[in-house]
Amino acid sequence: MFAVTFHEFTGIPALNKPPNRTLTLRDVSEASGVSEMTVSRVLRNRGDVSEATRLRVLASAKALGYVPNKIAGALASNRVNLVAVIIPSMSNMVFPEVMMGINEVLEETELQPVMGLTDYTREKEEKVLYEMLSWRPSGVIIAGLEHSEASRAMLRASGIPVVEIMDVDGTPVDSVVGISHRRAGEQMGRAILKGGYRRIGFMGTTMPRDHRARKRFEGLTDVLGKAGVEIAEREFYSGGSALLKGREMTRAMMERDPDLDFLYYSNDMIGAGGLLWLLEQGYDIPGTIGLAGFNGLNMLKGLPRELATMDACRHEIGRRAAQIIADRAKPGADVGPQRIALEPQISYGDTLRRP
Repeated sequence: MFAVTFHEFTGIPALNKPPNRTLTLRDVSEASGVSEMTVSRVLRNRGDVSEATRLRVLASAKALGYVPNKIAGALASNRVNLVAVIIPSMSNMVFPEVMMGINEVLEETELQPVMGLTDYTREKEEKVLYEMLSWRPSGVIIAGLEHSEASRAMLRASGIPVVEIMDVDGTPVDSVVGISHRRAGEQMGRAILKGGYRRIGFMGTTMPRDHRARKRFEGLTDVLGKAGVEIAEREFYSGGSALLKGREMTRAMMERDPDLDFLYYSNDMIGAGGLLWLLEQGYDIPGTIGLAGFNGLNMLKGLPRELATMDACRHEIGRRAAQIIADRAKPGADVGPQRIALEPQISYGDTLRRP
């Protein structure tokens, strides 16, 4: 048996239970002086319970440190109030903003995001997806459209809302929210040409793993090619500090081809490294040489020159994806798959001549 004492500050009965024993509804019932059924109704926010009773039960549960067993309740509904969010990395500055958007929407609901990381590999994505789906979440938000056949099969068979994010250039399993990276590359290509630049170098992450960077590169080279302009130099990297890599690659590329008049980086971080190196060397930017990145990272606003870039709509992508899941998780919801294509805008900054 255990003894009942009173909480020093709230006056709510507290339990001196044996160590390592899991609290139950009965414990909260005894502490609050109401039935277990009433406690269950309050904690599930179901049924007709007076406000005074509800507050007393919640205070007792809080004082005890009681956490409801959602898994037990999920056995009947075959779902838990979790949303699996599967992204490549949190070291990439892109995805924290996506997560913020997701959380802003879901915190107004009973749904809770749970994150899994894939490190940009299909094998790890399969493993993470398998584990997360085994918990029967209420929805999945997953980065990208390129998945293994096994992952696509699991997503199709899950029977829950699936939202693929960041990219709309492809065929989604269910809903999709993102931008067209191919079109983003095309837009930047047209801006480069209108700025009068003709000898262009490209620097980016290793393409086979970064599908979205590959699509931007393809869009860029397509527009340039139609104007009779080819990429004069290109270099790729994987791992390490993006700022340092940007400096190193820019130095190496300019030493190989001093006549380059524009450098396009697959992301803002390596672009920032390149910008700092060029400024140290005394280059006239954007007169002699222009440069641009991608992602529109606010943290780089303090650079000596504002880097030209494109906002990838990260925060809005997170919000829109979470809203789709929240809407479809409502009882009786009759909402079909959605395709939401957002439109990023070019920010010319101080490194790209305006047309």
